[in-house]
Amino acid sequence: MNDKTTLFRRLTSRTSKYRKLLCALSALCFFNAGNPASADSVTLPDLLIGVTQGFLEFTVEDYLATSQTQGRYEIQVNQLDPRLRMPLCDKELTATLESPAQPLGRVTVKVRCDGASPWSVFVPAQVRLFREVVITTRPLKRAGIIGPEDIALRERDISQINQGYLTSVDQAIGQKLVRPMVTDQVITLVHMEQAEVVRKGDQVVISARSGTLNVRMPGEALSNGGLSEQIRVKNLNSQRVIKARVTAPGQVEVTL
Repeated sequence: MNDKTTLFRRLTSRTSKYRKLLCALSALCFFNAGNPASADSVTLPDLLIGVTQGFLEFTVEDYLATSQTQGRYEIQVNQLDPRLRMPLCDKELTATLESPAQPLGRVTVKVRCDGASPWSVFVPAQVRLFREVVITTRPLKRAGIIGPEDIALRERDISQINQGYLTSVDQAIGQKLVRPMVTDQVITLVHMEQAEVVRKGDQVVISARSGTLNVRMPGEALSNGGLSEQIRVKNLNSQRVIKARVTAPGQVEVTL
């Protein structure tokens, strides 16, 4: 199957441009119908492809604006069977997104005629969204802690990524990998977990803050914890068990 590719960028007045495109394509359809060379009054595949392209342009722009997503995108509409001949529509054609819920990845657009002789055609297409995301710069082992030299930001097509990708290296640095990764692989949330910087039994320093007052005392971790996580800690001076927030390796903090 051949493909017809159209690239789209940011637009202004998206709704008016979409409607102008539909009107122009519909006018073209009527013009062809009045051509003596056309024996039948039909809607040709090129018109259906044009309507699909215009609809997806508008829908993707609206989705990116609503979700405040940055990036560039490409829209590729599959060619239809050139033998396809639908009756000429006496009303403006309409288009709706049949699947999926978001206009990314493999999509299906329903082009419909609501005229005197109604019909509908399903047109397949693909929408690729390119963003700068965190990728690995070398093979990484399971249970390794991600360092600055292990990752970089690169532009990738994220339209097929279901899990949460990362758009900042700070989201990955210091995290623990739960599975091995190869070079140039996109890192997502399912690949990592919070690295434990305090383990059960570790000797820690408890900082108790109250305004400008800061009291430090020895403690023992009673559970494992990563940065900013709350863990149980025993105050070795009072023998009391408290909950404290991990601030660094061997450091926890409580607010009085």
